[in-house]
Amino acid sequence: MKATASWTVAAVALLATPLHAQVVVVPRHVVGAAILSDIVADRQAQRDARQTPYAAPGYGPIDTAGAARDACAEKALYQAGPASRLIGPPRASTMSTGWEVEGVVGSADGDMPFVCSVRNGSVSGVLLRR
Repeated sequence: MKATASWTVAAVALLATPLHAQVVVVPRHVVGAAILSDIVADRQAQRDARQTPYAAPGYGPIDTAGAARDACAEKALYQAGPASRLIGPPRASTMSTGWEVEGVVGSADGDMPFVCSVRNGSVSGVLLRR
């Protein structure tokens, strides 16, 4: 009831003011444009997600084996905890859509091998084997 009253007051105020021919704003057109804008943005986000399904923000485009090793090592160290360290250099091998990186992380719980996948230019997952 209260919302209806405020719309009524706004409509009366709009009609009571002198209008010029090019200043008319139809509220339903504004609402329709806002809804249409949201629909377009949602569809664009869905298209972007289909084009790069493994995109992980924060690592940027990974296009070399060295960058894949560095990104995977950083992610594995983060998952292993603050007192972890790399044991030896990680090894990157080529896959059809990117790289697979293997290495070992040492922590207070012992040494943990990890496998990391880099697809479509970003880290798609890290598996720590405990």
